[in-house]
Formats: sequence, structure tokens, C-alpha cells
Amino acid sequence: MLEKQRHQLILDILDEREFASVRHLTEELNSSEATIRRDLLKMSEQQQIEKIRGGARSLRQNGSVHRPHISGSAFLVSREKQSDAKRLIAQRAVEHCDDGESIIINGGSSTYMMGEFLANRELSILTNSFVLAQELIENSSNQVTLPGGEVYRRQGIILSAYEQDAIQHYSASKMFMSTSGIVEMGVTESDPLLITAEQKLLRQAEKLIILADSSKLDKRSKFILCPLEQVDLLITDSNADPAVIKKLEKRGVNVEVVELS
Repeated sequence: MLEKQRHQLILDILDEREFASVRHLTEELNSSEATIRRDLLKMSEQQQIEKIRGGARSLRQNGSVHRPHISGSAFLVSREKQSDAKRLIAQRAVEHCDDGESIIINGGSSTYMMGEFLANRELSILTNSFVLAQELIENSSNQVTLPGGEVYRRQGIILSAYEQDAIQHYSASKMFMSTSGIVEMGVTESDPLLITAEQKLLRQAEKLIILADSSKLDKRSKFILCPLEQVDLLITDSNADPAVIKKLEKRGVNVEVVELS
């Protein structure tokens, strides 16, 4: 991750919580403690933040407007984790698309990687990922639709708090979805606003295809998006625990495994 990107993420994190420890920032940004300390020193010298013992504090004044935020990993950080597996999973997912189809793709690091393989396709795509939308607009001739709503920069997505919006008029054959975790109870997510938005998208699709690298299997997040019975296909990688895959298959989930070299 570039220094400029880390600095913006640090500002976004401090906008959410006003104070963040060095330890928290190293975990959130997947960076070393030495790198974070250098970042905080530089940002403090530039008067972007207040550097204090053990971390940093926001310089945001009382009465200033908070930017909207939700729980969940930063997109730029998530994109770097398990990237080889995510790319292969995304490639397999696009193999399930037929030219002329209308599909939905939710925001996430795995689904973002579908953009590379959609470059030469001809589909109608509704996505709440503005980073994926930009990729598709610049590098493909797919028809791209974005829902209205607030921009959540750290996660790279657009979410609407309103029930009545453009999503209700869209009809898709498939929805491709990243997730923060999938367990026997169902597909999980980290924030209730994400749950609301993704359930709205899911209602407009005939089939649900989950893209989840092996680190997401048997990993529980805070909220249940949907039960396993709603999942038509799970695509994961060969590092997945066979016992976990077997448990999911016993619950009726079709699983495809891409082989890592």
C-alpha cells in the first residue's frame, strides 16, 4: 500500500473514533509498527493529526461533520490479503456469467477482482462498489448501474439508507457476493447497514453465488445476512479445510474449489 493511501486510511479511522492506538492501526492497515509510527510522525509534522503517546488523535474540531462510516475492513487492506486465491475465485465466478445477462455484484475485495475477467464481456451489471464500477467503466463495455446513497470511502462502497431506490427496479439472474465469513448458521457480515443493503440487492437476484477465500470459511462475523439455504454456490480455494467444506455441503451448499499453485 502506498504511503498516501495509508495516510488517508489513518484519517478515515480517526474520523470514526477520534483516537487510535498504534496497535490498532497496525492491525487495521496490515502494516508494521515501525511503518505506522513513521506515518504518524510525518502526519503530525504536517498538522494532519495530533500524535500522542501510544497512538494518534484526530484534529477534528467539535461541531464539525462526521463522514459516514461502517464497521469492516478497509478495501485497500482487504485487497492485499489472500490476493492470489481471490483472483482465481473471481476468475471462476466470471465463468458462471453469460453475455447478455443482468447480474449484481456487491462491494468487496474478492468481487472487485471480477473486473479483470469481465473486461471482454457484455453484461448488465448493478454494483454498489464504486471502485469496481470505475474499473468496469474504464476497461470494459459492460453496462454499469450504481445505486444511489452515501459513499463509504474506506470500504469502497455506496449504501443507501432508504428502502425506495433504483435497486428495486433491477432484475438479475445472479448475485455475486463477497462476505466477511461463512459458518453453519449462514453468511455473515460486520455491520447492520451492510446487511440491510445486501438483503435489498439479494431480493433482486434469482441465484446467490458467494466468493469466499479459505480464510473466510468457518469464520463468524457479527450479523447473519442469510441462511445457507439461500446460497446456490460457494466458490473457495484449495487451502480450505476439507472438514469445513464437508459440513457446508451437508447443509446443502454446492461448493466449487479453485486450485492454488
